[in-house]
Amino acid sequence: MTQTLDRRAALAGLIALPAASLLASPALAALSAADKALVDKATAYLQGLDAAKGRFIQTDPRGTESQGAFYLQRPGKARFAYDAPVSKLLVSDGRFVSEADTRLKTVSRYPLGQTPLALFLAREIRLDRGVVVTRVSKLQGGFSLTVQDGRKQTRGSLTLNFADSPMSLMGWTISTVQGSTRVRLTNLERASGLDPKLFATPYPEPRKTGRP
Repeated sequence: MTQTLDRRAALAGLIALPAASLLASPALAALSAADKALVDKATAYLQGLDAAKGRFIQTDPRGTESQGAFYLQRPGKARFAYDAPVSKLLVSDGRFVSEADTRLKTVSRYPLGQTPLALFLAREIRLDRGVVVTRVSKLQGGFSLTVQDGRKQTRGSLTLNFADSPMSLMGWTISTVQGSTRVRLTNLERASGLDPKLFATPYPEPRKTGRP
């Protein structure tokens, strides 16, 4: 049971964590002109990333690692397929994020707009609307942006990490009162012609026929 709960917590940290868990309202520092330039650079990059694929490595608050393959297609679609022995699959079909147990053939669903994934998959990427950039940090060979949603009063943050040359999303960290979950992207490459079946809702409910 503990292992199952740990896996569910780790999965939630990847993309299915309710947005309310990411929100906070500390005193916000004004961004410098250089910081704003990096925010604009990140926004333009994400806006131009229409479709991508690669691998991810996730580290949960306990330090446990899991990994798998991911596919992104804006607007609204994504797939994170975990490698064995983790029997989990996360799929966004444009409206809902489905968290499926591939062994038990069960699924839970969350509105896409209530998950951090909505930030990457919006039709128009806006880091000046809905979220507030609270920190811009230089990294070796890149930079990071820490964002929060100022509309709520709960604790937490989402930090996006970018490589500078060439410009690339390296991953993100979700920090809450339960700890931090880190996701590192590897082999990220732009993609085209992704199979629509990748983003089909797993284990959909049977259609009603109108018969009793």
